[in-house]
Amino acid sequence: MIRHRNIMRKTGQVLLNVFYYSSIVVFSILLLRIFVVGSYRIPTDSMEPGIVPGDYILVNKLAYGARLFDVFDAVEGKPVTVRRVPGYTKIKNNDIVVFHMPHPHSWNKIEMDMSKYFIKRCIGIPGDTLRIVNGIYIVNSDTAKRLGNYKEEVALSRITKEMLPEGVYRAFPGDSVLNWNIKNFGPLYIPQKGDRVVLDRTNSLLYKKIIEWEKGCFLEFRNDTLWENKKPLSTYTFLHHYYFMAGDKVINSQDSRYWGLLPDDLIVGKAWLIRKSVDPYSGKLRWNRIMKRIK
Repeated sequence: MIRHRNIMRKTGQVLLNVFYYSSIVVFSILLLRIFVVGSYRIPTDSMEPGIVPGDYILVNKLAYGARLFDVFDAVEGKPVTVRRVPGYTKIKNNDIVVFHMPHPHSWNKIEMDMSKYFIKRCIGIPGDTLRIVNGIYIVNSDTAKRLGNYKEEVALSRITKEMLPEGVYRAFPGDSVLNWNIKNFGPLYIPQKGDRVVLDRTNSLLYKKIIEWEKGCFLEFRNDTLWENKKPLSTYTFLHHYYFMAGDKVINSQDSRYWGLLPDDLIVGKAWLIRKSVDPYSGKLRWNRIMKRIK
């Protein structure tokens, strides 16, 4: 009887230890996935030819700084305060970045949905002034600097308006006076934290959504300016950095040309490596893409 109790006690202790160490392992993996490195599957062709449907990529979340926020509130769709640990590098032009799709439910409102991610190339960073001239991205009037997929941009330059559907041709902010489109766009100044702008008609249209996101309230556009609680806003000072993101497949990509600027809080990390790749049609492993660096 005593021997049986000793066996039961030892068995219970072993099971307790297994549960304890398993919990540590699971918790460590969870922390690793949330704050250090993430794995994502690519479902669309918007980043071809470098990244293709069926690629499984690893994302370095430490590069730009790991984010700290209430994950449970974020999953439930509640507004969260995001704090970021300092990273070891800053986002640069032409970096390939993974982020939360800023308009998961409506084109008119910026939100953070934990289930919806995009991968795009960063064309413009805070402080840049961006233009698209005949399909070619130009930042800070530097026509020599190649941004995005230049080959695709040149191909777009040869396409006429009549060859594209209206929904593809017209671009942010969808204003008939500005008349911006994917071939001719801007100039668009990309705000950095602390920048102060005068809210004339153009700036009110360009920055309305991100000001609403920062303030957490709806603003009315009326009489060529923004109104908050029946009071006109004449100027605004930004609280965050913003970015302009675009797909490498320029004729088939939902990106900043259509929905505007991306807030820094929504950035997940830097695309790093293709860990595996599976052909979505045949189901076959594409061995030549495994462990390929993303650039």
